[in-house]
Amino acid sequence: MASKQTALRAFLIATLAGTVGAGTYGLTADSSGSANPAGGSSTSSSVAEVASFTTADAGSCLTWQVAEDGTHTNFEQADCAGEHRFEVAAREDLATYPTSEFGPEAPLPNQTRQAQLREELCGAATLRYLDGKYDPNGRFSIAPILPPADAWQNGDRTMLCGLQETDSNGEPVLTSGRVADADQARVFEAGECVAIDAANSLSVVPCGEPHQLEITSRVNLAKHFADHTPSVEEQDKFLGDVCTQAAQDYLGSEEALYQIALRPFWTSQTAAAWEGGSRSANCALMFSRPEGQFANLTGSATQGREHLLIDDAPPPARPERRPLRSEQQANQSQAPAPEAPAPAPEAPAPEAPASEAPAPEAPVQF
Repeated sequence: MASKQTALRAFLIATLAGTVGAGTYGLTADSSGSANPAGGSSTSSSVAEVASFTTADAGSCLTWQVAEDGTHTNFEQADCAGEHRFEVAAREDLATYPTSEFGPEAPLPNQTRQAQLREELCGAATLRYLDGKYDPNGRFSIAPILPPADAWQNGDRTMLCGLQETDSNGEPVLTSGRVADADQARVFEAGECVAIDAANSLSVVPCGEPHQLEITSRVNLAKHFADHTPSVEEQDKFLGDVCTQAAQDYLGSEEALYQIALRPFWTSQTAAAWEGGSRSANCALMFSRPEGQFANLTGSATQGREHLLIDDAPPPARPERRPLRSEQQANQSQAPAPEAPAPAPEAPAPEAPASEAPAPEAPVQF
């Protein structure tokens, strides 16, 4: 049974491999100070008289505001210890690019070209900035920022390379602290419900909508594996107990976990991810189909069987079982002490000789 469950979990884990939110392209600083993704390393502009849209360089952090219509405004530098949306890893001047592609009359690169520039100019520069400590499947994605359209038209060819964390729509979110000091693991918080789409991308959704995982805990693996890089097998051994207990605590009892018919599930980190800075895992609840796929869950397990659907059907019936020893002991410790047995009644004085008297009733036994 254990080997079957291990194999099933390995299959499900494989479906989550590489499920990272890719950074979006096209963020450009507008004339009021918004941002535009692209990438680069420190060089001086070949057009000295052209002012750059920003003085930000490697080690700077940037932030901006996002309006309801999605436009970006108030693009500015920020303290990296506080909230920001982008950490600059390198600065490039595309005017020095070894072709005339970005000459004075060149248009802004489209999103496809920005993606190529990220690979050509930003990847290696960002890894150098982080001294190689980077998990490409973790929280942070490498992205470029280009000048606003009017600055580009005036000849500014500055491109910033850096790191950002994005939401399910690819929008950079606010983070605090430097990436080099952060846990790069992409994890969720207890109580969140997580949907996995056809591209194996994970996103938080309301629990009333179809999802595949309900998070019960976030586990800092670095506290338990402080002195070495743990193998996946070591993590599984540790997390098996931790996540089972987390599921029971999340639902209120072992009996509640049994009745809800969902299984504890957990993520783990490969050696490469661990060395890249990902040190946390998630515990979750899930249900697997017979063919080994995640079932669709609707509703939160915390609301009980009556409010949970598994692939649009109620949870399967659970057979009655004997109470666990721990539950029996708990019930016994809470039960009132039994009353002392009543004393045996005294036999009445015989009214006839013993040989003729009826035999007295036996005293009540407890």
